[in-house]
Amino acid sequence: MSVHSVKAAILGTGNIGTDLMFKLLKNPGHLELALVAGIDRASDGLARARSLGVATSDRGLEAVLATPDIKIVFDATSAHAHCRHAPALAVAGRIAIDLTPAACGPYVVPPVNLRAHVDAPNVNLITCGGQATIPLVQAVSRITPVRYAEIVSTVASVSAGPGTRRNIDEFTFTTARGLEALGGAHSAKAIIILNPADPPILMRNTIYVIPAGDFDEAAVADSVAQMAAEVQSYVPGYRLKGAPVFDTVATAAGPRRMATLLLEVAGAGDYLPKYAGNLDIMTASACRVARVITEHLRAPGP
Repeated sequence: MSVHSVKAAILGTGNIGTDLMFKLLKNPGHLELALVAGIDRASDGLARARSLGVATSDRGLEAVLATPDIKIVFDATSAHAHCRHAPALAVAGRIAIDLTPAACGPYVVPPVNLRAHVDAPNVNLITCGGQATIPLVQAVSRITPVRYAEIVSTVASVSAGPGTRRNIDEFTFTTARGLEALGGAHSAKAIIILNPADPPILMRNTIYVIPAGDFDEAAVADSVAQMAAEVQSYVPGYRLKGAPVFDTVATAAGPRRMATLLLEVAGAGDYLPKYAGNLDIMTASACRVARVITEHLRAPGP
């Protein structure tokens, strides 16, 4: 690894932290994974890291803070834990990339607003549903104002570990706020469904968008396709199931045209099964964010 690399740590050794580790090691660029830290000495994540020659610790945040040359910290724990971690990381001058719905820092979705937050000390990746659907709602809102957006994210029950299940309330709140703040919707709602089907299903998202007035359906369809291609550049398993479907629905303000978008996300299979696209989109987004921040840190000053 180059002496000019930026050192990083993963905090959390569950499914998301471990999958992230495999992604970073597969294509490190100028980012060096210097530490994987958790609190469960017997976790598979720590065992995998040791087998790959990555430094590990079961002292969690304490170990991260005790390693002074680490600049970027991926927090793959839980929303409640990150709320405790964030102040300590900020005092220590570490950049936090938060993969939980804690929302201690600005919401970031790579193709939507990453460049605006490369100097932020803490960036929040919202939720898997947010990473999947916010880009497409934003693709509509850049063509026409969006009055209302609603998303339903359906994921395989077996892909939702203890952390995801503890964060269900945060998921619905944070995703809806992200649809408004980044997606551009005036109001929004988010729903998550854990599907127990066997064999497990891929992550599927249904997105309903009601614009505020008349709009150019062809322009919306083109914008959505362009945005999907941008996301697919770093999440290869991200794909629209077809072109947007336009229909007329009754609302309190009278009949409105509505766009329905159907989206599927398959995982890359780095550590987790391919059906776990909901987790894969989080780790792939974290990698994209880290690499852009790393290049920004390495760029020569003015």
